[in-house]
Amino acid sequence: MGTSTEIKEKWCLLGATMKLLPEQLNLGNPLSLLLFAGALGTRLWKISTPNNIVFDELHFGKFIALYMQRTFFFDYHPPFGKQLLTLGGWLGGFDGEFTFEKIGQEYSENVPVWNMRLVPALFGSLVVPVVYCIITEMGFSAFTASLAAFMVIFDNALLTQSRLMLLEPVFIFFSFFALLVALKLRNPQIRTFSVRWLFWMGILGVSMAAAATVKYVSVFTLLVVLVEVIRNFWCHINNKHLSAKLLWVELLTRLVMLIVVPLLFYFTVFYVHLSILIRAGPHDNHMTSAFQSNLEGGLSSIITGQPREVVYGSQITLRHTHGSLCWLHSHKQLYPLRYDDGRGSSHQQQVTCYSFKDVNNWWIVKHPDRESVLVEDKLHPVHHGDIVQLVHGMTNRALNSHNVAAPLTPTDQEVSCYIDYHIQLTSHSTWRVELVNRKSADEQWMAVQSSVRLIHVDSGQSLKISGKQLPEWGFRHFEVTTNSEFIPETATWNVEEHRYTKVEDKNEREKDMNDAEMIPTTPYSMSFWQKFAELQTKMFMTRVDQPMEHMYSSEPLEWPLLDRTTAYWISNDSNAQIHLIGNFVVWYSGVAAIFIYCALLAFYLLRRKRQCYDIDEGPQPNSNVLNGLSCSGLDSF
Repeated sequence: MGTSTEIKEKWCLLGATMKLLPEQLNLGNPLSLLLFAGALGTRLWKISTPNNIVFDELHFGKFIALYMQRTFFFDYHPPFGKQLLTLGGWLGGFDGEFTFEKIGQEYSENVPVWNMRLVPALFGSLVVPVVYCIITEMGFSAFTASLAAFMVIFDNALLTQSRLMLLEPVFIFFSFFALLVALKLRNPQIRTFSVRWLFWMGILGVSMAAAATVKYVSVFTLLVVLVEVIRNFWCHINNKHLSAKLLWVELLTRLVMLIVVPLLFYFTVFYVHLSILIRAGPHDNHMTSAFQSNLEGGLSSIITGQPREVVYGSQITLRHTHGSLCWLHSHKQLYPLRYDDGRGSSHQQQVTCYSFKDVNNWWIVKHPDRESVLVEDKLHPVHHGDIVQLVHGMTNRALNSHNVAAPLTPTDQEVSCYIDYHIQLTSHSTWRVELVNRKSADEQWMAVQSSVRLIHVDSGQSLKISGKQLPEWGFRHFEVTTNSEFIPETATWNVEEHRYTKVEDKNEREKDMNDAEMIPTTPYSMSFWQKFAELQTKMFMTRVDQPMEHMYSSEPLEWPLLDRTTAYWISNDSNAQIHLIGNFVVWYSGVAAIFIYCALLAFYLLRRKRQCYDIDEGPQPNSNVLNGLSCSGLDSF
């Protein structure tokens, strides 16, 4: 941890930066400041208690520690919220040495718990004046706005989350703040193209991007914001004093502020993220070989000390590039004579995709017209479109596919290593190499860099994984098949470990493979945009594949009625407990108010259709906003 003087200087610098914020945002009226002070008091009181890991602090604490150690980690949420939490740890002098092992674990003296929980507490407190200003911007009285802010202060769920190392207060703040700015832009005193208008448009773009880079779920609130911005511009089209040219300029300005600025912010957040995390860590296996070899201490020996060009005679391991982490694998065990559903198999040697490094992952790239598997003095590189055989390194049998249904996916063909039983089942062991990411028609196959598709020559089908796990006879490995439909997520491979075959004798060759080094050491150059594109792809794919049910999960209909709580922490020494549950008064009255509002809205719309005008025309400009906010209120929380 840093010295007290260093910590004080850091907080003073941050305080000076934030001092002008209330003035710029017009949040400095006495009532909103009083509400903010009340919220801050409830969120900071005994914030270091308990001095234990509570619920998801286990995960976010690990991320903070890895940030401090500059060690790469993978999470399907974007990184901005975790960076803000890390800022609190850095200001408190956290060194990242504490290991977050389990919920309930006691923090050591080296963990600045107060500082690390301060960031969510500040954002959770700022939500209160923002809610107050949203209500006033919608045209309601200060009393109504104060009541709404008061309900936010004393909502149990928001209060609990704001006192812990969690992301919810941060993304709720930015989501609501974006909504506030969108409402402020409706103010006729903020003239289009004025400095104030450009300022607020820029702030809107940044706050929308900030919400999206904390949690993608904030997109629901941001859609409401975008609808309001579009509605605002649509109203300007009716203004006869604005020429078509000015309207086009306004539209272009809005697009820049609400698309270009958020994208720049989004890219910047990920640039900082990838610039900090430069060392290999526990989550490397989520990424491709090229990404891993870019990290210090990662898979560098794949390309340093090992040849880059795949040639006839290369010994390779083939990693599945996307989705499930595994390597093309075979072993001496055979497919059972009959599968569980009664279908017969080829009874050939099993080929699977195995999730761990293993000597049985080695394959030799062999020329179909040569008996020898040695690399000749004059190298013969493999190019896009070349025909190869893949011989299993440990059993010396060729990768094969034939017109036999796959074990778990009968619509696909079985893949095996061919055993000559001297019967009519002939070998079909030639494969065409197709480089998916090639830049020229005759590009050379490269280790790590090349994404390859292997096409079975006889059937024209792609080598792929089905995503299904084999039963006990297949050791729970992933099923490998061929299929005529090419889906990049299932049928793309890349060479990871790579070496040249120098020994003809099979026993000597097996010994060499057993002794082969599979732990890389130096980084490989990869541009930010390449890393960003891969990380984004992995984040979205992993989010889709993530199992959604766990012991704390609940159905959406259970949320507004508070049917169940989530146990965040239970003391081992006393009856002290922390549960997540909303304030019954706030949540039940809020749900009831939404239904009552919708019923009244439908009633008065029907009355208006009958030419009965019960409500004055004055408040009508706000009605679209009120409808949108009412319907989206639950999503925001």
